[in-house]
Amino acid sequence: MTVLDAPAPVTTPTDLTDLPTALRAALVAGPEALDRLRGARPRTRRDRFLTLLTVYDLHTAPLEVIGDAARHQGHPAVAEIKGRLEAEWIAELDAAWLDAGHLTSATGPDEVVRAMRAVAARDRLPDAYRWLAKSADWSQVVDFLALEGGPDGGFDDLVAVCQVGLSGSAKLELAKNYWDEMGQGSAAGVHTALYEDLVEAIDMPHIARELLPVEALERSALGGLLATNRWLQPEMIGALGLLELQAGPRCRMVLQAFDRLGAPEGAYPFYVEHAEVDPVHGKDWMDKAIEPLAAERPEWGPRLVKGAWWRSSINLRFFAALQDGLVESSAAA
Repeated sequence: MTVLDAPAPVTTPTDLTDLPTALRAALVAGPEALDRLRGARPRTRRDRFLTLLTVYDLHTAPLEVIGDAARHQGHPAVAEIKGRLEAEWIAELDAAWLDAGHLTSATGPDEVVRAMRAVAARDRLPDAYRWLAKSADWSQVVDFLALEGGPDGGFDDLVAVCQVGLSGSAKLELAKNYWDEMGQGSAAGVHTALYEDLVEAIDMPHIARELLPVEALERSALGGLLATNRWLQPEMIGALGLLELQAGPRCRMVLQAFDRLGAPEGAYPFYVEHAEVDPVHGKDWMDKAIEPLAAERPEWGPRLVKGAWWRSSINLRFFAALQDGLVESSAAA
């Protein structure tokens, strides 16, 4: 069964509708059903992100997952829904970014790198990772990692898309980073393969998208927002750079939890790889992508920082909700 199976009846939408369900159904039913969704609005913030994730599937999910619905990727009604919901979301992100004040003026290469590092430092190790390393029990660790999705879930495809149209040092650095994601040519070393080995080793559950907290949906949707809007390429470069700056210390916290709780051997390689390699990736991303781009295109400087800040802010909300949810569920058990 694909994410677009089991359609519900398609009806003419009211102002507020179960838009995620209606959109999935319309993608199966065809163009006329999609036309009837023009102007439809999600009932909640949660519905907004479920709807956008369904749209992003049309652009980035494997074809065997989305099937024939992929042909509707460019349908005018889909584009209208996508553009309208994204505009509202970006307005919220930008309003919060402007409140950051001192970060919005970074333009020179050195200023941009310093601002990026300042953003990374403010939540390099969220309380959730410290709790994971020192206090969480094994079931909480497994559930945490299932929701986390790896420190850089989907990074390989994102960095591939992010290279489009770049040149020079930045292009080469992103290409080098992608090649590392691909295990430098070794199928067993591809990061997604290492992650699959982790999933099997700890019997990690798959959590259906519909069951994820809204903070997890927003975190997942940010990659789709950046990957499907070329005009947001500077923000995407900044957001991905932030991931590289922060992944190493966080992965070391996961490894501490593994050591404390006696994790199986197969759980280690994915997080060992990121703990060792990502600090190098983070430095190289700053020195060979962020700094030269800020020098060549000064107008990109604040936007590179803004993308990092967007990701950081969404991450903070996600990890706070994740820890609270796991602690509460454990107390209730």
